[in-house]
Amino acid sequence: MKTKVKTKKTLAKKVKITGTGKMMRSHQLRSGHLRQNKSKQSLRRHGEPMEMHKSVLKTMNRLLGRA
Repeated sequence: MKTKVKTKKTLAKKVKITGTGKMMRSHQLRSGHLRQNKSKQSLRRHGEPMEMHKSVLKTMNRLLGRA
């Protein structure tokens, strides 16, 4: 008998799955530390979600229990 794979809740909170099955993550690279020195345009750009790269999708689906 196989053991059940538990969903990694931390990942589930950080990722949104669209209706078509795409996995979106928040685009927050370099947007938190020392924000006042960064341009407002770049901070807005990093606020938008972006699609997760296809090389990590297999791993992420396994961690979410979507196999």
